[in-house]
Amino acid sequence: MQDSPDALRDTFRDVIRRASASRTPLRLAGGRSKDFYGQTPTGELLDTRGYAGIVDYDPAELVITARCGTPLREIEAALADRRQMLAFEPPHFGAATLGGAVAAGLSGPRRQAVGALRDFVLGVSMMDGRGDVLHFGGQVMKNVAGYDVSRLLAGSMGTLGLILDVSLKVLPLPFDDATLRFELAQDEALRRLNEWGGQPLPIAASAWHDGVLWVRLSGAAAALRAARERLGGEAVDPDAAATLWHQLREQTHAFFAPAHAGAPLWRLAVPTTAAPLPLPGDGALLVEWGGGQRWWLPAQPVPAAQVRAVALAAGGHATLFRNGDKDEGVFTPLAAPLAAIQARLKAAFDPAGIFNPGRMYPSL
Repeated sequence: MQDSPDALRDTFRDVIRRASASRTPLRLAGGRSKDFYGQTPTGELLDTRGYAGIVDYDPAELVITARCGTPLREIEAALADRRQMLAFEPPHFGAATLGGAVAAGLSGPRRQAVGALRDFVLGVSMMDGRGDVLHFGGQVMKNVAGYDVSRLLAGSMGTLGLILDVSLKVLPLPFDDATLRFELAQDEALRRLNEWGGQPLPIAASAWHDGVLWVRLSGAAAALRAARERLGGEAVDPDAAATLWHQLREQTHAFFAPAHAGAPLWRLAVPTTAAPLPLPGDGALLVEWGGGQRWWLPAQPVPAAQVRAVALAAGGHATLFRNGDKDEGVFTPLAAPLAAIQARLKAAFDPAGIFNPGRMYPSL
């Protein structure tokens, strides 16, 4: 018989309190679909998958609340039945759970138009390093003073506490989708994306690779017809387009094949207006989010400092997303003031330092 949610919370509390007393590291994990991301996971496994299920779903209010171990596919199926969606399109990379998706903080192709995962987090309950259950936010969008902890947990890699339940804002599925294809060099593709980005066009996603730009349009049929006439390009078969955007979300597109075979994959976040980046050496490039996200597969390993210098010069930062030498740091090191804030947050929520130690930064 499966344990009740109350019994599972009690189990989590016992494990956390024992670990805090002995300062034993805990590795918080659900589907483990993103074990590759961040510094190498360490510690005693605390499996959250048993703590699953949709707690509340109000389609009229566009809010869903579910437990951390709930599979993303279960949530997306429930939303699809009511023609709604997780608009930020979180990648699964396997058997992803809601808690893992929030902890990783990753968003898919539609992030260009709707915002990132953290923008959709309305409220969170979590268990801290003392075994206490804390509640932040709620089920409506509102302004708060101080730290918005529910959103701080998005992308925290499980270093602040065990996420128990999450309330998310959802959106209706678009009435229609269309994808256009353009043969363009990178600089011209970036120029057009920035030009189109300042116009009232229903652009939901974009991707450029190897001389081809794809643009996804979403909205009412009349709006899509007008946009297609304005933009030009070649219409892509709907089934092929759906496959393309799914492959980009899940990184099963052919571009990512070397990364799955062990090659280092860099993710550079830069202003959309940034020119083509002078990356060191040869490699393959894929550009998403209107130019704001640039995936790079170097032909040969490149020191992290060189990649980060290029991103910094463009006004952004670089993350070693998959593989590579993690001793150089996966995430861009924080400036001293930000590092101090991060350390204080960690100490407040996890005074014994047991939750996913070092998963984001070696010092945390």
